[in-house]
Amino acid sequence: MSADEGVEPGIVCAFAVTGTPPDPAALASATGHEEGGPLRALDAGGGLCLVVQDVPAALFDQEALAERLNRPTDLERCARAHHRAVEAAAGRGAVVPLPMATLYRGDRSAVRAVSDRRPVLEALLDRLRNRTEWAVKVHAAEGTPDDLPPAPAGPGTGSGGRAYLSRASARRRDRQQAHGRARAEAEAVDAELRRYAVAATRHRPQSERLTGRRTPQLLNAAYLVEDADRAAFTRALAGLTAEGRHPAVRADASGPWIPYSFARWDEAPDARPGREVPA
Repeated sequence: MSADEGVEPGIVCAFAVTGTPPDPAALASATGHEEGGPLRALDAGGGLCLVVQDVPAALFDQEALAERLNRPTDLERCARAHHRAVEAAAGRGAVVPLPMATLYRGDRSAVRAVSDRRPVLEALLDRLRNRTEWAVKVHAAEGTPDDLPPAPAGPGTGSGGRAYLSRASARRRDRQQAHGRARAEAEAVDAELRRYAVAATRHRPQSERLTGRRTPQLLNAAYLVEDADRAAFTRALAGLTAEGRHPAVRADASGPWIPYSFARWDEAPDARPGREVPA
């Protein structure tokens, strides 16, 4: 089935708001949800533009969407489609990415939602213009006491309960001290990077199951950086991740990204992820 065949009318999926109309060729070449029609730019009035896609009600009504988003493979497909559409919208300037699966019953309802939030959206676009997001994740370094097997009883250490408790107490102190050092170094990384950013935010640290690491994630942060300050920010990153600078932690960085973490459209009422706004 081609991108524009077999699409049931009525439900519109909105991806991003921009103050600069996207390049039509970029929209035409981008793929949103595979089940939907082509991406299109919807004039929201007052210089604002909304990038949307018509999607079939059978797959995107509240019940069907909730079921799909509970399946990891479908959730990943939806997230990738959302990001592709936001990237296409951002080709000519700042965008406010909307929460994934922001749905409306028709163009009129979508335009009304933008109009109702015009001051918030205009302020966000001003804030995000010529700025990008950088993600930094800091983990405790491997080889810390948390990571090592219990020390075996050696000659002269004794084998009784008192010796065992002594060794356990020493190991506990070592763990606490190592954890304290790693925490302090993670905070130092964050403090240094904030000097080069106009804003920063912390996300919940990811579990070891998600990170695939044996050591805990101590910092999961995002930084909003002026394009003009990008070189200074990346130099600071390189210095912080240099071997030996902060031996108790390991820092990984990625970017530049579209600043999802600093576009809080979802704080406004009505247009929530996985919900439809009545016409």
